[in-house]
Amino acid sequence: MKQLGIIGGTGMDQLEGLEIVAEHAPETPYGEISRPIQEGRLNGTRVYFLHRHGSPQAIAPHRVNYRANVWAMQSLQVDEIVAINAVGGIGAAMHPGALVIPDQIIDYTWGRQHTVDEGGSALMHIDFTEPYDGSLRLALIEAAVGQGIVHQPSAVHGVTQGPRLETAAEVQRMARDGCDVVGMTGMPEAAIARELGLAYASVCMVVNAAAGLGDVPLSLAMMHEILQREAAVVGDLLQELVRSRYRA
Repeated sequence: MKQLGIIGGTGMDQLEGLEIVAEHAPETPYGEISRPIQEGRLNGTRVYFLHRHGSPQAIAPHRVNYRANVWAMQSLQVDEIVAINAVGGIGAAMHPGALVIPDQIIDYTWGRQHTVDEGGSALMHIDFTEPYDGSLRLALIEAAVGQGIVHQPSAVHGVTQGPRLETAAEVQRMARDGCDVVGMTGMPEAAIARELGLAYASVCMVVNAAAGLGDVPLSLAMMHEILQREAAVVGDLLQELVRSRYRA
């Protein structure tokens, strides 16, 4: 049976309903992970949970050790990873409070440790045509439908460097490029998972309209309120996913 790992982002530093039985901080070839990985039971099934930004001090998006985090998940025999990302909405349907299961990525990041391939006898030219695993995406969509959770079943996820938010002109450029949502942590996490042979999919929580697109100024208080509400919805989605895909 496949083993699930969940990587939580901003607003999801704990996994609601997870009965923690152990914590793991494996040594990796790439340094320390963001914080110990929690092993527990969710809806009666073992899962592993990692908060990518760490705690109590927050790790900025461009300083997250994505290589170590994903490698550590693999070392615990995780086969599939569902990543939770907080994002801004660009497309018309991507309003604050929307839940999105993206199917494509455009990577605008730079300077991050973005591969586990250090060179050698053969280079690791992964096929990244479809950056998210199709079977896992479909399972997330079916879980959302099963729980009656309103969601967008596809989107282009633009990933920027952070930690600052984007300018209005940058968002306009991303819209022209075809991006529907914008976040800061989707890459290189997805590509590293592909390199390590792990199925990977994302659930994006839209917490604000991207710069220049909203009717009100961006507010951390407003984002926090939406994050709290959407984190509860994502928790329901994950419980249904576990019940339908991972329970023996």
